[in-house]
Amino acid sequence: MAKKALAKDQIVKLIVGAGQASPSPPEFNARTAHINTGVPVPARVTVRPDRSFTFDLRTPTTSWLLLQAAEVEPRKGRLRGAMNPGHETVGKISLKHVYEIAKIKQSETRLSGLSLQGLCKSVISQAKSIGIEVVP
Repeated sequence: MAKKALAKDQIVKLIVGAGQASPSPPEFNARTAHINTGVPVPARVTVRPDRSFTFDLRTPTTSWLLLQAAEVEPRKGRLRGAMNPGHETVGKISLKHVYEIAKIKQSETRLSGLSLQGLCKSVISQAKSIGIEVVP
C-alpha cells in the first residue's frame, strides 16, 4: 500500500533579482520596489499543502555587497572573488564600507541579536575569503 504524503510545509530558498520576478507574484516586485532593479535578493518561500504560500525577503548577500563596494568587474558574466584568496586580491574596501555593510545586514531579523562589532568582524572575514583587502 502506498503511504500518504505527510501534509507539511515545504520551504524553497531562491535568489531573485529585485523587481524581476515574472510573471508573479506581483507582491514580490512590490516589496522589492525600494531596491535597485537587478540586485539579487534572497527569498525564502514557504509552500503549504493547500498550495498557498508566504515568502520572507532578506538583504542582499554579503559577498555581493562586498564585490559591489570593491567595484569588481564581472568575469564570464558573473561577479566572482579571487581564485586564490590568500595570494591574490580582486579589490580593496575601507572600514567605512565594512561598517555600512554590517548596518545593512543588521536590519535582518535573524541577525538583529548580533552586535555591530561582531557583524563587522564577520564581514571582514568574508572579505578575506573572497580576496578583498580591507584597508583602514
